[in-house]
Parts: sequence; structure tokens; C-alpha cells
Amino acid sequence: MLSMNTPSPTHFNGKEAVDHVAEAQAQGIIATSEIHGSEIPGHISAATDAARETAIALLLLWTVLTPLNIPLPQLLTLLAIFSIGWLVWKGGRSAWLAWSRLERLHRIVEQEKWEIDHNRPQEREELKALYATKGLEGKLLEDVMDVLMADGDRLLKVMVEEELGLSLQVYEHPLKQGLGAIIGAFLSAALSLALLSLSPIYGILAAAFLILLISTLISSKHEQNRFIQAVVWNIGLGVLSSGFVYFLAQFFFYPRLS
Repeated sequence: MLSMNTPSPTHFNGKEAVDHVAEAQAQGIIATSEIHGSEIPGHISAATDAARETAIALLLLWTVLTPLNIPLPQLLTLLAIFSIGWLVWKGGRSAWLAWSRLERLHRIVEQEKWEIDHNRPQEREELKALYATKGLEGKLLEDVMDVLMADGDRLLKVMVEEELGLSLQVYEHPLKQGLGAIIGAFLSAALSLALLSLSPIYGILAAAFLILLISTLISSKHEQNRFIQAVVWNIGLGVLSSGFVYFLAQFFFYPRLS
């Protein structure tokens, strides 16, 4: 008869206590090796990045065109035409970059899989050295290695994410990231043109400020970065770039037009 302090065999699923601890440690290693929780999802990153770049692109174009005294309806039409081409570019470019990163990940995974299949003892030693630095030692370390090495897929996942620092879950489908970029660029362009139509002088400036603020807030929250610092950098760069465009245009072209 089992005492109250003796765990039943079913508690460890028929395993010895040390085996159960080793398997729990291995599962913990797998869980903590997943770094995707602290990374921004690809489609959100593409959307916020496209929104920021669209806002700045329209601001720079507006800075160049405004001194030409183009009537507001024509100016809105020009910026809308530019936005359509820009939207196609951002969506396609984002999808292509995502596809390139995915191909690279596949090559790395295939290479690591080949090393596991052909150099399994060396991979065990690498993994053992890696987790020895994290505090595992003795028989528990050996038992954890046995658990991890017993499953090829699990071992591949751990080696890719722990040894190479890659997270398999953060690589989304390229079309999803391209769609995210298209949505971000569309919303940014729509807000910029809408505020410009309401206020020809300050509308697009206000839109750029709001878009940089909101997109930076979203990306900083996902990446757990400092929001104020990120906002200052983004808005500062936007002001600096638009200032360069304005003064260079004034210096090289507008005196000739007056």
C-alpha cells in the first residue's frame, strides 16, 4: 500500500522520478528556447514599417510640390497616383523579402538536419556544452540529453533555436507579410490624403506625426522597446529628412521659378 508521501507510478507515467524530472527539464528547455514570443509578428512589422515609410514618402513629395502652387484637387490626385504605385511596391517588396528570408531559413534547417543525421555524437556534445552553461550537470544533464536526442524533430527544433538563435514560429507566409504591408501603406496614405484635404497647410504634417506615433507605439509594444526613445528617433528622422528636402529644393529650384 502506498503512503501519502509516495507518488503513484501513474504520476510519472510509469517512469522513474529522475526520468520524469529529466523529461520535464527537456520540455522546459524547448519552451524557453522559443524566442518568438518577444518578437514582433511579421505581418505587423511589415504593416507598421510600410505605414511609416508611406507617411514620410508622401510628406517629402508634398514638401517638393507645395511651393509650385499646384491646386489642391490636382495635388491630391498626384499624391493618390503616387500612393497606388507605392502601395504595390511595398506589398510586393515585403512579400519578396519574406520569401527570401524563408528560403534562407529552409537552407539553414536542412543543413542542421544533415549535421544531426550524420554527426549525431558531435551535436550531442554541442547541446551538452550549451546546457551545462545553464546550470544542468551530472546525471540530470545526461538524462536531459537522452530525452532531447531521442526525438529527431524535437532535437532539430532545439538546435535551430538554441544554437543558431532562430525561431521557426516567427516566419510567416510571405503573402501574409505582403498583405500586412499593403494594409499599412493603404491606411497611412488614406489618412495623409484625408487630412491634407481638410487642411492643405498642416494636414499632411499632422498625419505624418500621428502615423509615426501610432506605428511606433505598436511596434515598440510588441518588441518591448522604449516607446519614447523610438518615437523621438522616428519623428526626429522624419523632421530631418523633410527639412533637407525643403531647403535643398528652395536652394536649387524655387529661386528660378520666382
